[in-house]
Amino acid sequence: LGLRPTTDRVRETVFNWLMQDIPGARCLDLFAGSGALGLESLSRGAAHVQFIELNSAVANSLRGTIASLQSNAPSSSAELLVVDAVTWLKQIAVDKFDIVFLDPPFQSGMLSKAVALLEKNQWLSAQALIFIECSATASIVEVPPGWRLHRRGSAGQSAYYLYRRGESENG
Repeated sequence: LGLRPTTDRVRETVFNWLMQDIPGARCLDLFAGSGALGLESLSRGAAHVQFIELNSAVANSLRGTIASLQSNAPSSSAELLVVDAVTWLKQIAVDKFDIVFLDPPFQSGMLSKAVALLEKNQWLSAQALIFIECSATASIVEVPPGWRLHRRGSAGQSAYYLYRRGESENG
């Protein structure tokens, strides 16, 4: 109940955008839910995917899917943590991620907190790509300086954005 997986249409679009960037990448599937974005990354050659999901029942289902996929793709690794995503982001990063998927529950208010903490606590590699999916009726989330909108789209009740981290246009 309440699980809203990224639609096939949106997933196809975002992975067309990321096709060249996923092989060998370290990915973070924050608010993982069904894990569709992280699982797709693993199947396309990501080196590692970190899944973060708070709901233990959803996480248990995802754990089985990850194990099944990893038996077919032993060169990649995955880790699933059952924790609150915003709380997890409050720690200083140990690892940096090349691609981050942010798809929190709509209307939860967690998106802007997660975006700020990704930057503040140094979770991102220098040229990280950040995919954000949110309600089409939501106001656009404020992103840190240096994040540039790379692509955008919408489908049904969802709007989605791909940002590239790097130097600002003025710097």
